[in-house]
Amino acid sequence: MSARAWVMFGAMSFLWGIPYLFIKIAVDEGLSPAFVSWSRVLLGAVVLLALAARAGLLSQLRGRGRWLLAYAVFEIAVPFPLIAAGEQRIDSSLAAIIIAAAPLMVAVLALRFDPAERAHGSRLVGLLIGFSGVVVLVGVDVAGSTEELLGALAVLLAALGYAAGPMVLRKKLSDVDPRATMGVALAIATLLLTPLTAVSLPSATPSADAVVAVVVLGLLCTAAAFVVFGRLIAEIGPGRALVITYVNPVVALALGMVVLDERPGAGAIAGLLLILAGSWLSTDGRLPPGPLARLRRSSVSRRPRSAA
Repeated sequence: MSARAWVMFGAMSFLWGIPYLFIKIAVDEGLSPAFVSWSRVLLGAVVLLALAARAGLLSQLRGRGRWLLAYAVFEIAVPFPLIAAGEQRIDSSLAAIIIAAAPLMVAVLALRFDPAERAHGSRLVGLLIGFSGVVVLVGVDVAGSTEELLGALAVLLAALGYAAGPMVLRKKLSDVDPRATMGVALAIATLLLTPLTAVSLPSATPSADAVVAVVVLGLLCTAAAFVVFGRLIAEIGPGRALVITYVNPVVALALGMVVLDERPGAGAIAGLLLILAGSWLSTDGRLPPGPLARLRRSSVSRRPRSAA
């Protein structure tokens, strides 16, 4: 991974670590999962389509309608409502940790659809260790409650969509500017979610907290995040890009504890530690080349020079 890829990786780990908090706030304030999802994708679509149109990028998408539809379904229209529905039953931090199954699902799907993304060696070991953390989390923390199990299952199904979406993006859409791809995909997802949203509109004016949550979800966690994510996938591939799902639970866990007073159980802590270990192995345990090179140069410069 290049230094540029590591910067994007860090940005995505944050941008997709904070949505779980704001989704939780929105659904706890009475907004339906469908309405929360529809609102955020609508905001994201408006922003990105405007940027893409202004830059003259939309013509790049001619003839790619079916792939845009597939990406919109796998990455947005299905996962977003499932995560919101799951967070009606489980904590925001637990939802973020369960999403960590996505990179392993990429490896499984790659067996059939993308040989280049198949995990081998230490990378495969890292993915398995990370997924074992999800298993520990579900088995210890939510196995005793039917409601929580249903919530966890909904989020796990969302993770499957998060695995399939980036594979479609890289194979069929990675040569297109992310502003155009993501803008149109979000617009398609908005249309797909409209019928479901129409039957679950808020019965009262949303609270200020709910409105702020939806705005943050739409502008930061959707519009900005999808552009960065598209560029990250194009540079390092969907398998490595999805390793952000091993890092963003840390952000989600911290926010859940500080803002929502969530208290993770033993399974969540054990699962998180396994996920972090899997993240390190899945990226080969390497620092960006830039910092490594600077360390080497610094070390050489500090060595005493021999006399002439």
